Amino acid sequence: MIDNHMTKTLNLYEAKTRLSQLVEEAAAGEEIVIAKAGVPRARLVSLRRKKPTRRPGRARGRIWIAEDFDSPLPPKVLAAFWGGRKP
Repeated sequence: MIDNHMTKTLNLYEAKTRLSQLVEEAAAGEEIVIAKAGVPRARLVSLRRKKPTRRPGRARGRIWIAEDFDSPLPPKVLAAFWGGRKP
């Protein structure tokens, strides 16, 4: 659905002569429709995309965390992190 109060329709010739200005208007949120012989052919809109809506719980059942995930690391692994030195 197009919100008409933010949509501007121009013919192709006018759009070519005002392209730089139209790009700025589109970047500011306005939608510009370009028509050829009165028939809409293209739409110029901002590239800013809306952030996707977060849906908590989408990964439920796909992530597994071991019960001992926060247990101390084995001495060999801990030594590797410290380059053989004691922490």
